[in-house]
Amino acid sequence: MSKRGNGLVNKDKRGSRRAAAERAQSTPPSRKRKSGGSGGGSRFSRLTKRIAIWGGALALLGLIVLGVAIASAVQSLPSYNQLKATQTAQTIVVRARDGTEIVELGPSYGEWLDYDEIPQVMKDAMVAVEDRRYFSHLGVDPIRLTGAILESFVGDKRIGGTSTITQQLARNLFLNNNRSLDRKLREAVLAFALEWKFSKEQVLELYLNKVYFGGGAYGIDSASRNFFSHSATDLSTPEAAIIAGLVKAPSRYSPTADVDAAVGRAQVVLRLMREQGYISAQASSVDIDAVNLKPRIGQNSARYFTDYVLPQLDLLLPETFEPIEVWTTLDVDMQRAATSAVRANTPPGSQGALVSLDRDGAILAMVGGTDYVETNYNRATNAQRQPGSAWKLFVYLAALEAGYTPDDRVVDTPTEIDGWSPRNSNGKFVGEIDVRTAFAYSINTVAAQLGQDVGFGSVASMARRFGITSPISTFPSMVLGSSEVRLIDMTRAFAAVSAKGTSVEPYGIMRVTTASGREIYRHERARSSQLVPSYVAAGITDLLQTAVNTGTGQAAQIGRPVAGKTGTTSSNKDGWFVGFSSGVTTGVWMGRDDAKAVPGLQGGRAPARAFADYMRVAVKDRPVEEFETEVKLPGWMLEPDDEYLYGNPEDYYFIDEQGNLIEPGRREGGQPFGVEGEQGPRPQIPVPQGEAGQAASDDFLERATGQRVPSDAPPMPRTIRPSDTARERSSNPQ
Repeated sequence: MSKRGNGLVNKDKRGSRRAAAERAQSTPPSRKRKSGGSGGGSRFSRLTKRIAIWGGALALLGLIVLGVAIASAVQSLPSYNQLKATQTAQTIVVRARDGTEIVELGPSYGEWLDYDEIPQVMKDAMVAVEDRRYFSHLGVDPIRLTGAILESFVGDKRIGGTSTITQQLARNLFLNNNRSLDRKLREAVLAFALEWKFSKEQVLELYLNKVYFGGGAYGIDSASRNFFSHSATDLSTPEAAIIAGLVKAPSRYSPTADVDAAVGRAQVVLRLMREQGYISAQASSVDIDAVNLKPRIGQNSARYFTDYVLPQLDLLLPETFEPIEVWTTLDVDMQRAATSAVRANTPPGSQGALVSLDRDGAILAMVGGTDYVETNYNRATNAQRQPGSAWKLFVYLAALEAGYTPDDRVVDTPTEIDGWSPRNSNGKFVGEIDVRTAFAYSINTVAAQLGQDVGFGSVASMARRFGITSPISTFPSMVLGSSEVRLIDMTRAFAAVSAKGTSVEPYGIMRVTTASGREIYRHERARSSQLVPSYVAAGITDLLQTAVNTGTGQAAQIGRPVAGKTGTTSSNKDGWFVGFSSGVTTGVWMGRDDAKAVPGLQGGRAPARAFADYMRVAVKDRPVEEFETEVKLPGWMLEPDDEYLYGNPEDYYFIDEQGNLIEPGRREGGQPFGVEGEQGPRPQIPVPQGEAGQAASDDFLERATGQRVPSDAPPMPRTIRPSDTARERSSNPQ
């Protein structure tokens, strides 16, 4: 019984195996692959293991390399006492063009405070704002590092990772401030080395005694004495918060430059201290009246200039910590005259600024405000204000380039452009006048008509060509100066006109030498370019001179030829005068920082008077120079209308009398225009022959000019009068 039973079982098993084999043979290949998942899983598992092994090996190798680098750095680090005695700050002597010392900028060090002597509130404030995980990381904060990596991939600056206190110390002691990957890697290695060799307390002590706080102050004791007239051992909580807030941007948050900015930054520091448990909520506010700033004596306004040019040294010089002397373009007498002129003429409660350039772009004088100690904000280079009618320089430049001349007739009449109706300052309209008079008396309706005629985009393009770097609107009202500009840019544009239409690049540093006299930088004049033809420069100079002689700028007269333009914005918020004489170009702006109206402020009054007061000194030793104001139109503009509409023939291919194709910029005989002695091949092309004596057929001429050639006689040329306007030429070609 049991045997039969066993036989049945075996028989059933054999049958089931045969059925399984049959099913396997009938199963499609795709289904076999799906059912056999163990092989795919095995390959994925092997790949994962390989990645893990290689990744681990690379990570281990990286750690070994990092460890070797850190160990090497630790061996090369100076001792703690050597680091305390080392001063890495650079002394800079700034000189005027005649060698006179303007200012000496260098490190100011207070007493060295040991860790236990530093007030706890100062240590807490610095850790709270600069490195909240200072006491838990090993020199590099992995959370900040991850944030920096994420920022580099997604470009989200809100994530950003900044350096730890130890990294900042490493940079201040051993590296420069460039943002290269190599420098960041070296900074990280040095930070690990510092934390390996020194304690947290020693690192923080070094940092607080060496970090830069602005105004030449290095270390908290120097900063405390510089800003509050007492030792850092006596710092209060608000004072400590102000000093800690300076590290991010010493010049921006300096309490001697901008109290409100310093207090605002200090509030941020106190909030972080409260959030991190260092102070109570009651202590987390700054009472401005409770912070007693050190009284300061007046400083020379040349500091506006030095603040402008010295940051450029980072781009001009190789890395060096040697003491250096910077020889600048500043003229001491002109700077003194500029300061007096601005202070004497600026309306009460307002600010004034002045920039003066030599014919090559050298900055002769710069005044950024009426009092550098009161505010070091440089209105000559940083402030953007509406220029008013001074902007008409670009409107009339575009019109002159389009074919207008100073003698052309225009009409001062009510005008409407896309719903905008400009009005004149006196509310009157004088009817038909010439372009020269319209500019001299700054007639708004004519400027609007000219802008519409040549195109507002053309006016904006002209402003860009002459060095305006701020955003420019192309709405119709832009012709009256609604786009904000910088004083230095406007002065640069007028300097280019003074240079007969040639570009001018402002600069303030002539050369730099080390203390031993070795020259490490010398200014090289930038390559200039012709911005407009000479006849356009002559025409605009004619208009600018008339504006001073008989127009709105008469207060700018100095007893020799002066060309310039006034500018006044709505409600007398801004007053401008920009002009030139004897190779010196000067721009003056006046107004309030809050852009409120200034009663009686007009470009032709206080700014023009300040210009005259300064320029009498600036040009007194220069020869009198007459302006070139004769508009000599090029020959191609005096040809028949059809040819004028096609522009300058030097810009196009044309056919000579023998039917030869002449390339752009080449004369007869294959010689380039304006180049003597160079000969080139004269390319030949087959030209259809027409009637005897005609080099090209009528059909060819019609296709080339787009106009029908009369069959009975060749067209007679008509001379265009220089006084024809661009609009007349385009609308009445015959």
